[in-house]
Amino acid sequence: MQALAQEISLKIKTFNNTGGSSALFKALGHPLTSPKMHDLIKSLSSFKRVAVYDLLGQAAEFEALYDISPIKITGVFVQNVVEAGKQLLGRNAQPVTDLKSTDADAIFVTAFDSARLTAQIQHLLPKGVKVFSFDDARLADEFLTNTRNYLDPLNFATNFVFFREEEGHHTRLVTANYWAGYSKMNVGLWCCLFDKDGNMLAQWNEKLEKSIHMITLDSVEIKKRWGLCDFTGSLFVHFTGIAGHDVVKYALDVYGDDDSVLSCTHDANSWPADLYAGLPAPHEGEQVLLWVQNSHPCPIPVGGMSLGLMGSDETVAFDRPIAPFATCPVDVAKLFPHVRWPRQLEVHAGRYVVRPRYEVVDRKGRRWIAHTNVERTDLKSDLDIATISKTMGKGYILPIPILPVDRWQSIVLPTPMSTCQQDVALTLLVYNSNGRQMVKHPLGKSDRGSIKDIHITQLLGKRPESDFPGGFGHAELIYDFSQGGEADGWLHALMRYEDTKSGYNTETSFGSHIFNTVLVYKNEPQSYTGRPPGLSTRLFLRLSNNEDTDTICHLIYPASTPWHAQSETDLILMDNEGTEILKKTVHIVCSGSLFWRYHELFSKEERELAGQDAYIIIRDTTCRLFGYHGLIKGEKSFCLDHMFGF
Repeated sequence: MQALAQEISLKIKTFNNTGGSSALFKALGHPLTSPKMHDLIKSLSSFKRVAVYDLLGQAAEFEALYDISPIKITGVFVQNVVEAGKQLLGRNAQPVTDLKSTDADAIFVTAFDSARLTAQIQHLLPKGVKVFSFDDARLADEFLTNTRNYLDPLNFATNFVFFREEEGHHTRLVTANYWAGYSKMNVGLWCCLFDKDGNMLAQWNEKLEKSIHMITLDSVEIKKRWGLCDFTGSLFVHFTGIAGHDVVKYALDVYGDDDSVLSCTHDANSWPADLYAGLPAPHEGEQVLLWVQNSHPCPIPVGGMSLGLMGSDETVAFDRPIAPFATCPVDVAKLFPHVRWPRQLEVHAGRYVVRPRYEVVDRKGRRWIAHTNVERTDLKSDLDIATISKTMGKGYILPIPILPVDRWQSIVLPTPMSTCQQDVALTLLVYNSNGRQMVKHPLGKSDRGSIKDIHITQLLGKRPESDFPGGFGHAELIYDFSQGGEADGWLHALMRYEDTKSGYNTETSFGSHIFNTVLVYKNEPQSYTGRPPGLSTRLFLRLSNNEDTDTICHLIYPASTPWHAQSETDLILMDNEGTEILKKTVHIVCSGSLFWRYHELFSKEERELAGQDAYIIIRDTTCRLFGYHGLIKGEKSFCLDHMFGF
């Protein structure tokens, strides 16, 4: 490995907090678009002189994703006079009115939906000149929700999935056609599977119904369907005919032929970021593998990505390139051999990958997978957060499950998730299932490189059943300004759970929100649809389809200011076609929680009525709950991750 002198970031626009996600990089880099773009470049390179008309400022992103050096560019022209004279594609940009004097024999319009744009300059084009545009590489109309605006984000509801079917390790994606709740359009799903080297193994369309129903993609079935050899790579999914929003959400289970492999994780943000954090250093005797999934049709060059030690300027670059759409494991210990938990690492991703997964392998070969999170580069310390705490009570809350203490150790490690967060000052609150505060534990102020883990179960100590009914509860991380400190509203933590019976572990992570108050600060409390505050719950709970594996669920009712005394929570059991089988109502007290198992709450007869591929919708119109789901296989293995809402 080599020290990284200067990071090389991919020059694409992916996401900003005000404008949301960009569709251009998805449109340019789509797996079906990529070969067409290479053909377009080949066609353009056959001309002696090519003029580029970059009226929308999209040429730079095209250049970032593709090698355009074979194109003999004779001039670059722009529409906005302010851009004239600036460097673009290695040349000084000229006003488009200069096109009339060009000697180019081909014009390349770097835009989609280019017919109207080209018509505007028809009088400036040399006689007989050949015109090309991004439209020469566009997707077929059946892929588009909005055929009139190619770069509508609804046209590119895509995501990458870590997908493995190798050496007894399997993956199972579960989601729902939740878009059917927003529109009557026919939703489609196109899938493309890549191997570790970025080679396309298969592509296909999944048949979906018009109802809100479950969608399952299992690596065992897909391998058999297409007659594939073993693989570890990326599954690319593209939903079409959608409405409401373009975010693809899913739960992903990683399971094995034996009990040494069991994990659950969830969707990746579909936009690549500069930085990811929340990558833990290994415990002694553990191995941590960062799975790098190249999300683009261009290679990740040497120096394009690196790992950095949290709180330090020390970075180490990846010393080999990674091919387009390829998947590669990086052993954290080989880059930082002497760094151990609870130290943390940052992934300097250069916008090459969506949110990456990491895999922990313990000394007995048991494995579990979790994910990093986007480290924000656009935030500044927010002094107003301390001020609003006077009226918004606890303000930002990060809810943390405490699993039944007779079996599990619950550990939390705060993780800085913005480059502006130089120190953190927090307090940990512990509640029993009935909403009674049991512990208030100030953590003091720590700089970003010296944050310690907190063993919640040890803080609780041994308590009588009356103090901790059911043996479970939850904790909340909140900002503590009594000793100063900074806040950015992007508070995150990694949670680790250790099974004292089997020795099996699992990890998950999430960030804070403002919960269950009618007061609003910026976009909090968030709402899935409409303006804040979000004061209701609609969560998707996937269920195990094996009788020897149960589903666990931990629902938490956090409140920044006092809210309704108890929830009115419906657990709606659905079959795989989206038909309601039955509904059970549970009540959770404010600041309380509920830990339950599918096989205990629903009888065998009820489960059989719902069928093997059933799921549960958790619905509450009185409050917003935060949920975690997982699987448990006998006394040997388990997993936990947060749920998704829609």
